[in-house]
Amino acid sequence: MERTTVGGGCFWCIEAAYKELEGIESVTSGYAGGHVEDPSYEAVCRGETGHAEVVQLEYDPDVIGYDQILEVFFTVHDPTQVNRQGPDVGSQYRSVIFTHDDEQRELATAFIEELEAEGVYDDEIATEVEPLETFYEAEAYHQDYFEKNPTDAYCRMHAAPKIDKVRERFTERVAGSTQ
Repeated sequence: MERTTVGGGCFWCIEAAYKELEGIESVTSGYAGGHVEDPSYEAVCRGETGHAEVVQLEYDPDVIGYDQILEVFFTVHDPTQVNRQGPDVGSQYRSVIFTHDDEQRELATAFIEELEAEGVYDDEIATEVEPLETFYEAEAYHQDYFEKNPTDAYCRMHAAPKIDKVRERFTERVAGSTQ
């Protein structure tokens, strides 16, 4: 198993999208990239800690590659927005890839450079690539949030469309898919 950590807005939405995929063994919502030990959700939301809302993925590289994880990441959020995603505003919602080793850093940087060269987005990609220093698991009520709250208005408006994108664009990678 390997791990990677990404942030692309609200962790509930990113978590729900990645849980759809074969080879993703676990998705844990949490916080990374800040300057406060063991931050609380409330402090992160107030912008007091410098952390981003992130998900840490544990995945089987024989089933899903790091490049495929990056492809999904750049599909389910807008990497050109600075410190926001949709209605969520603040540095805790920044687009960021926290790398676990030099290989991930090199692959993530090259992936972004390729997207820029191909002109995939109208605006410049704002995604930060940083080494992961510390990951803090979010409070228990944030874990599996979409699964536990599928009728929540925020989830229906923001998480469900990301899940739909994954199911449509990555059909062959969706867990349980017959394609």
